Amino acid sequence: MSHDLCPPTRDADGYREYVSDRLDGWRRTAYQLCGNWHTAEDLVSTAVLKIMRHWARVSAAGNPDAYVRRILVRTLLDERRRARQAELPVETVPEHAGAPIEIDTVTDRRTLVSLLTVLPPSRRRILVLRYVYDLSVEETAAYLGCSPGNVKSQTARALTALRSRPGVAELLGGRELIAR
Repeated sequence: MSHDLCPPTRDADGYREYVSDRLDGWRRTAYQLCGNWHTAEDLVSTAVLKIMRHWARVSAAGNPDAYVRRILVRTLLDERRRARQAELPVETVPEHAGAPIEIDTVTDRRTLVSLLTVLPPSRRRILVLRYVYDLSVEETAAYLGCSPGNVKSQTARALTALRSRPGVAELLGGRELIAR
């Protein structure tokens, strides 16, 4: 991704430095949110453009990282809505066998990503915001535009689904995935 585009402000260097320092982290976050590297790159590109357009306001706000997280989540939600609206009905539903995931015991990060990919996107987003970014239930609800009760119930369902995956108990060796 080229950083030749700069905001039309006096703080172009600040923008460049901010983006280049965080770009890899944004890519990982976007991947954790959507489970697809191509979509993650698109999300990050959109975020970079939005930051550029509003850099003076974003940098003055005091927490530009929260602004970027919000852009990533909202852009993903918008893309999902557009994709649902573009679906065409078919006569027969295609077979889709949920293939069991191979749990990678080499690193916790790979294991987390593998586990997250089995969840529906809405539950994956909630877990990433709650446990990767350590946001409160209320903050997560605000990001996603839903009620705190919805965040709590979806979090509980997602964790139950992850705990019930074959091999997870052995992988964790008696440790808890996330404290109940």
